[in-house]
Amino acid sequence: MIPRHVYSRWLFNLWPCIWFTGARVLSVSPDFKELRVKLPLNLHTYNWVGTIFGGSIYAAADPFFMVMLIEILGKSYVVWDKGASVRFRRPGKTTLYYDFKLTDEVIATARSKADAEGEYTFDLYVNAIDEAGVVHAEITKTMYVATKEFYKKKIAARALESGKN
Repeated sequence: MIPRHVYSRWLFNLWPCIWFTGARVLSVSPDFKELRVKLPLNLHTYNWVGTIFGGSIYAAADPFFMVMLIEILGKSYVVWDKGASVRFRRPGKTTLYYDFKLTDEVIATARSKADAEGEYTFDLYVNAIDEAGVVHAEITKTMYVATKEFYKKKIAARALESGKN
């Protein structure tokens, strides 16, 4: 049987929202705490001025923290991307790399806060860097984690409230 992290890398690379950005997932750690993405400057990624399109720079970072948290936290939690921001530092003129990392501390905090309060919102960060380690973009992802029980009650309350209007 193929380990989940191995076929997840294949699935990521076949997923249209990743495939069409020009990005490729290079590796996924067995515990899903680390993931590496490559975004080359090529026919699929260059813009009008010959550098990597800003949309590709963001899209190459978009789904990964959410999927990593879903895999790590398991079926007892709901995980959503709640927001994002990108600060472009330099034009991407060569291949860019993203190293997504979730520490044990971040995971434990997300789990404990969600367990204690029902839900927890926090920011995670990843940079788009070139082979020399120069930062070309700083990406912030705002994540939402809730216990499944809390989330179901929240959605039910929202539906009840919208039914009153």
